Amino acid sequence: MIFQRALRRELASSAGATFTVLFSILVTWTLITILGRAAGGKVASGDVVALLVFAVLNYLPTILILTSFISVLMVVTRSYRDSEMVVWFASGQSLVRWVYPVLTFGLPLVLVTGALSLFANPWANMKSTEFKQRFEKREDLKRVSPGQFMESVSSNRVFFVEGSAVGSNVVQNVFVNTVEKNGNTVVVAKEGVIEADPKGGQFLVLKNGRRYQGVPGQADFQSMEFERYSMRVTTRVPVLGADMPVASLSTAALLAAPNRYALAELLWRIASPIMCLVLLLLAIPLGFVNPRAGSSANLILAMLIFITYSNLVKLTEASVKQGNAGFGAAWWPLHLLVALGVLALFAWRLNVNHRYHPLVLLNGLKRRRASREAIA
Repeated sequence: MIFQRALRRELASSAGATFTVLFSILVTWTLITILGRAAGGKVASGDVVALLVFAVLNYLPTILILTSFISVLMVVTRSYRDSEMVVWFASGQSLVRWVYPVLTFGLPLVLVTGALSLFANPWANMKSTEFKQRFEKREDLKRVSPGQFMESVSSNRVFFVEGSAVGSNVVQNVFVNTVEKNGNTVVVAKEGVIEADPKGGQFLVLKNGRRYQGVPGQADFQSMEFERYSMRVTTRVPVLGADMPVASLSTAALLAAPNRYALAELLWRIASPIMCLVLLLLAIPLGFVNPRAGSSANLILAMLIFITYSNLVKLTEASVKQGNAGFGAAWWPLHLLVALGVLALFAWRLNVNHRYHPLVLLNGLKRRRASREAIA
């Protein structure tokens, strides 16, 4: 009982430190990515915080899987490195006795990973998609960041505004270049604003400006000044949520529409908690290290195992999505194979006759010490 309490306390401490490091790296990398997209005019600057929260929530299952795997591996490795496992085996205890406290520590993480993967992640993907669609379907002028050129949705116009009034949708010093069949039309104005008509169309209303029309390279340009000039920029009201990706659908919606794309997404969501549980158990026999050798190789091997496992799950998901495999025959063989590998590794570590068992190492140290004493 004392051992289990001490082990759970050490596992919680290791998991906290591991999660803090991984979460900080994730938030920093995601924030840099989203800020870069906002600076490039691909997302609205006011949506950066919301998109950051949705992205982090989407990656949390992977962070929790890595946290549980690495924390158990580090605790087991430290026990081998400090020769505590030698004492553990010498007292007649088995490596299997580690399974119960590790599962007591890890099962809540497995449940949280499953809840995030099945329920929270689809919601985060849906909200993130809505934010992006709302920005992409905004009126062309409102998508323009001051000081940047922006192409319209129809790809035949380029907008540029020098600045915008605080608390208003009015922009100053507007430049619009429109490519048409009979030439280019360039419009410059001191200010502009978006106005809607009763039919749902959107018009860009420019005031106090000049319009140039003609073919580039020729001298027959037409020029006119205006006090008020309107051009249509949107012909219909945008419909949000019309083109939601499969990752944004809820788990209930995937079960209600069992096509191969929905089943492939469902396979990935189910795989996350299973991966978390299997890797928790794998970390116990994988944590073995020779006390006289370094322990960094175990961590590198663990990362390779996690990356390979995750990529194989993605490969299985792609097979279901392409129709090359059925869901019923694809979701379990990989996890069963890894589970059998865990059992085989446990059996190998429980074999007291193999040369890397702690008792064999302890007996070897005793024999070498006795030989040195005899020679002395």
